[in-house]
Amino acid sequence: MPSIPIGDLKRQYEAIKPELDAAAARVLASGWYILGPEVRAFEEAFAAYCGASYAIGVANGTEALYLAMVALGVGPGDEVITVANAAVYEPLTILQTGARPVFVDADPRTHTLDPALLEAAITPRTRAIMPVHLYGRMADMGAILAIADRHGIPVIEDSAQAHGAALAGQRAGSLGACGCFSFYPSKNLGALGDGGAITTNNAELADRLRTLREYGWSPRYYLVQPNGINSRLDELLAALLGAKLPHPD
Repeated sequence: MPSIPIGDLKRQYEAIKPELDAAAARVLASGWYILGPEVRAFEEAFAAYCGASYAIGVANGTEALYLAMVALGVGPGDEVITVANAAVYEPLTILQTGARPVFVDADPRTHTLDPALLEAAITPRTRAIMPVHLYGRMADMGAILAIADRHGIPVIEDSAQAHGAALAGQRAGSLGACGCFSFYPSKNLGALGDGGAITTNNAELADRLRTLREYGWSPRYYLVQPNGINSRLDELLAALLGAKLPHPD
């Protein structure tokens, strides 16, 4: 039986080849390959696309989740609530911070976190809630945020499968304290390699995330934030993503 490819990445390239080739050539000619003008331009454009104030480019979507939690103060002894049918990325990164994942079942209609079961999972140790927008469908953010706000708990949107998805006119990544995106090649906004981003509307949080993605260093290379890592979106991928950004819609 012949196989039918779900996503033809070569065909994606061929559809906008002149734009992608020009973006790559521009970076190669610039001599600037890490955290330069292409990353800044893509971060601004992607934030605007999501309806968020800031976007911080990182190495991949998994590290976006980790860095968002670290920036929000999640650590050993804490609990982070997420949905039970999510993939390995959420519990893996929660455990990486030293916290414990707490699972809430999915709504059988939407396959996303069931808000009716959320409040019962909250304890004094709950430090964050991480709904997962699956298959392009957003979780019920209105209900989730209402519960989270009542308890003073930040919400981290796992938006790796929801670039451009909207609920009541608001796009994924614009509603929680942070939105975490993956640009894995098979995503509907995929890089020609790996990549990720974190969106936020909080300027202080955005600054903290920029520091954490580069070892926790200050601009003068002093360690100012613990638990930082090397997680940077490079110039070439940022330029290619910028060329692809007008096309998903």
